[in-house]
Amino acid sequence: MGRVTTPSEENPNNGIPLQQTGTPNQQTGVPVSQFAPPKYHQANVNLSVGRPWSTGLFDCHEDQTNAAMTLISPCVTFGQIAEVVDEGEMTCPLGSFMYLLMMPVLCSQWVMGSKYREKMRRKFNLVEAPYSDCASHVLCSCCALCQEYRELKIRNLDPSLGWNGILAQGQYQSEAPTFAPTNQYMSK
Repeated sequence: MGRVTTPSEENPNNGIPLQQTGTPNQQTGVPVSQFAPPKYHQANVNLSVGRPWSTGLFDCHEDQTNAAMTLISPCVTFGQIAEVVDEGEMTCPLGSFMYLLMMPVLCSQWVMGSKYREKMRRKFNLVEAPYSDCASHVLCSCCALCQEYRELKIRNLDPSLGWNGILAQGQYQSEAPTFAPTNQYMSK
């Protein structure tokens, strides 16, 4: 497929063909992409936007206790994550049980794992990287669970506390006295 030129008598530039600027070719309806302006393709590209994860997918060594727990019993880690992401609507035991039930059924626990990873990404505006949510849980589910756990913990939503524990911790911090203690009782 070559460049279409017009005869020199129709071309006002002395026989030099003009470059088109991204408008569709009237004869074929196909855009002339090699001559498209710089922002022409941006509308057609689905860009992943959002904040990066606080830790990488394979940084399990950063929380070795959680990594060992996830390796031994990933259903518990999933239950803790699900409880925090759902803000207490799903309890840790229920989430763990559902994940455990899905494990023997064609190893389909990745369905729930990727669903909650997507929920978490949307909640905290995180980028879907380095892999899609589904691929992260199919190819390396333990690493994905550990990354999600660490992300929540970094955001002061420690999944090991559970949702009620997080609320209690937040309530305790907001009710803590702001004044300095006095020694009025020590003088007696």
